[in-house]
Amino acid sequence: MREVLLESRDDKQHVYLPEKCIGCGSCVQICPKGELVIGSVGAVARDLIDKDFIEKKRSGACALCALCARICPTGALEVRTADKAGKASKAEKDESYLSVALQPTTVNERCVHCGLCLEVCPQSCIEIKDRQLAEDGSLSVEGKTIIDLDRCVHCGWCAQVCPVNAITFQKPFAGIFSRDDNVCQACRTCVHTCPANALFNKEWKAGEIVEKVSHRKDACIYCGACQEACPVAAITVQKISIIPEMKGKKAFEKKLILPGPRPTLTSILKTNEDACLGCGNCVIACPVNAFSDPYLAAGHLNELDEKPLLEVLNGTVRVVNQEVCGSCATCSMICPVEAIWLERREVA
Repeated sequence: MREVLLESRDDKQHVYLPEKCIGCGSCVQICPKGELVIGSVGAVARDLIDKDFIEKKRSGACALCALCARICPTGALEVRTADKAGKASKAEKDESYLSVALQPTTVNERCVHCGLCLEVCPQSCIEIKDRQLAEDGSLSVEGKTIIDLDRCVHCGWCAQVCPVNAITFQKPFAGIFSRDDNVCQACRTCVHTCPANALFNKEWKAGEIVEKVSHRKDACIYCGACQEACPVAAITVQKISIIPEMKGKKAFEKKLILPGPRPTLTSILKTNEDACLGCGNCVIACPVNAFSDPYLAAGHLNELDEKPLLEVLNGTVRVVNQEVCGSCATCSMICPVEAIWLERREVA
């Protein structure tokens, strides 16, 4: 598993494990020094930018207090202490860490190895080994159902579909999810970002009106990744409590219930004028542009003089204002010739 050394000081190391990170921003919200930065969550989740969810400032203000690692629901952050010889380092982990206090998702002996859990797992972290028809004459299946706890996000999909109640799990947070349908631009960034597959777009019939994005309450872990990813701030996720009995959780809950900081702009939009066809797909699809004027969102590209983020000028796309970009990369997804993309922006 890839490791990123965020900081090393004396006998301690601050280590980030990107493959475990779900982009929830809990660490950013809890950091007393404001040293951690989250940004481009949607683009990272869509694998459209070469960067990680989390970065660290280089101000030197970090106290290596490990609060960020303690609140991380997946164990993606660690503070490690070197041994007496100063060589090997060991992660500090006890019941004051949410990822440790959180009960692991487990499968008991009632499992019939049907594979339903494997099919619905949003992280693809379940596998069934040695599955075969039983050889004892019974109409049953033998095998071993294994859950990779390094990738499990404790959403409960597996437990919900299990026909024999063989799976137990515990969610990290209880919370409140809300979305403003009038602000939402249906860009699907939240759907692509949600680690628990708790957000989806309903199918509709001709003439039927449905909400732009639907919420599966029972699957939601109230991590807040969707809020971090939304380019127009249409989603709010409030963590009202920590479910596991971790040490010091009341202090964490007081901080988490407050609104967290908006994501930092950690990307830059780049364009290729020679490749651009001037079709304007990116201008219309851009959620920031669409939110500024429904007329533009409806496809009236050339009838509006001012656009906040992207426009077509002299036959090619032009970035009007980098600072209002939501880092969702919707523009690059819709471009037919890859003439617009996101690149990493250095954090001060």
